[in-house]
Amino acid sequence: MSDEFTSIGEMSKNLEMSQRTIRYYEEIGLLNSIKRVEGGRRIYTDADLRRLKLIKRLKIMGMTLSEMQELEAMWTYEKSSEKVLKRLLELLGSHLKRLDDRIADLDILRHEISEYQDRIQAKIAK
Repeated sequence: MSDEFTSIGEMSKNLEMSQRTIRYYEEIGLLNSIKRVEGGRRIYTDADLRRLKLIKRLKIMGMTLSEMQELEAMWTYEKSSEKVLKRLLELLGSHLKRLDDRIADLDILRHEISEYQDRIQAKIAK
């Protein structure tokens, strides 16, 4: 994409994201710079593409839509990227802690399953 405008269909294909999802992000305020041409058709810019890529990345990292809305509201109110980035670091730290806790729980489960398999194998071998 260049400085040209892109349709929602093209944006959807580029991002492997449904058109409905893109519209939903606009409805909830995560994508609020969408321009429209006559007839109400949405057109998207490179900035919109970057924003949607960020939203997609944050979702993959476990960020909730409400957390993203909080960051958007902070940006709208504060106009301070430093405050937004500090909050983003806090949120990502929290997600990382939950992930580490989940990994620890899964390690325990793996060990328990392995021990159980060993006991079953020992009974079969008798």
